[in-house]
Amino acid sequence: MPPLRDLLARFRDKHVLVIGDLMLDEFVWGRVGRISPEAPVPVVEVSHESAYPGGAANVARNLREFTDHVSVMGLVGDDAHAEILKRLLAAQNIQLDGIQHLSGHPTIVKTRIIARQQHVVRVDRETPFQPDAACHARALAHLETILPTLDAVILEDYGKGFLTQSFVESVGTLVRRTGKILTVDPNPRNDLRWTGVTAVKPNRAEAFHAAGLPPSDAAVPAANDPALLAAASRLLARWDTQMLLITLGEQGMMLFRPGQSPHLVPPIPREVFDLSGAGDTAIALFTLALAAEATPERAAEIANHAGSVVIGKLGTATLTPAELSASFADGG
Repeated sequence: MPPLRDLLARFRDKHVLVIGDLMLDEFVWGRVGRISPEAPVPVVEVSHESAYPGGAANVARNLREFTDHVSVMGLVGDDAHAEILKRLLAAQNIQLDGIQHLSGHPTIVKTRIIARQQHVVRVDRETPFQPDAACHARALAHLETILPTLDAVILEDYGKGFLTQSFVESVGTLVRRTGKILTVDPNPRNDLRWTGVTAVKPNRAEAFHAAGLPPSDAAVPAANDPALLAAASRLLARWDTQMLLITLGEQGMMLFRPGQSPHLVPPIPREVFDLSGAGDTAIALFTLALAAEATPERAAEIANHAGSVVIGKLGTATLTPAELSASFADGG
């Protein structure tokens, strides 16, 4: 097993494309000093505001901490929020050629109001995108153009409309022809079949939903959880995927592969500040590790450490190679 520092060195030259739902994450920071006289709600006195790439763009942002070659593909509106999002991505040298503007449609924006480290409320401005055949045709043509330069493709589904069954099947056909890695972060609101991909990374609830099974309480230890094992077995058969990585919150992660025993990746104890974006981090690092020829077990371990670092930060966060190395304590 190569040391972590060797894998980190390999990461830097990998080129990964993220395809999915692009968003802008806004944060309004302040403090609560009183309750409104108009209604029993807190009054937040704003100190400052910030904005970050969100959704699939946050996956790209996480990748960019580890590799110099990241591209994104998706839709934005023809508005000021789109320009802010593109400017943030361009500032990190993330390639934007795969982004299309849909006139008359607003860019998806999620605004979180944070007061004294507490998440007060989130305001969503979104209308699911409805791309037409021409939009997807342009996306596929761009994918064909850059595919020879890619090492991996991530399909990041937030259920906002860009990823449709016919489109993901076409993407899968193109990527499989080249033998490149294709991973998926699914969404339960968008019941797609991810047939023939390298790996799918649902959380426990998403896995049960996709498998058509009712939710159940987690058993301890996870390796002896019959409901979880049944869901994984169904999904491996349904999707015909090489790997299924199910994230289990405080129980860590479980890696499933056809014909092999499940591999439990134990949790990393952390104080949890914010779970938003942890899944983005996990799929980014898992995919990048596979592209760098880490074993699936090692890739899952790296994803687990990466996600555990991010949940200890407030807001839409990333981690650095130094933070990942520190999480392994001995350098991996």
